Amino acid sequence: MAKTNERAEDPCPLVYQCRLPLSTHTVNHLADLLRRHLKAIRSRWRILPPGRIAVIVLAVLRHDQRLADMAGGNDVSESTVRRWRDELIALLAAQAPRLDRALKKVAKQRGEVVLIDGTLIRTQRRTGKADRRNYSGSSTAAMACTSLP
Repeated sequence: MAKTNERAEDPCPLVYQCRLPLSTHTVNHLADLLRRHLKAIRSRWRILPPGRIAVIVLAVLRHDQRLADMAGGNDVSESTVRRWRDELIALLAAQAPRLDRALKKVAKQRGEVVLIDGTLIRTQRRTGKADRRNYSGSSTAAMACTSLP
């Protein structure tokens, strides 16, 4: 193999396509939310149409695509994609029911299990002397309560 002094990154970035497994209903719902929001705040334009913004934000949220990668592939800045992401998360959150109302509905339907927070966070085990059991104080308290007679 010959040694070259060429850089791996070319000034002309490569753009690739990938499949995003989403229903059209999901994309249209998010795009409609954005359209209504833009009309409410009397925004005259965005650099991309609401449908395309919805797809970009969903790619970031569903596939953990890097903001810089999505920005470069769509000829916008990283801060623009970040702003779109935050804006659409806020619009979706505004539609979510309040916790007290959701719990009343579950109780009314005689629900037994409620998932309060379904956030998945990537973690790494520590190595060496720092390797110790990670635990939540609330779960150990729950285990202590179950062990009582």
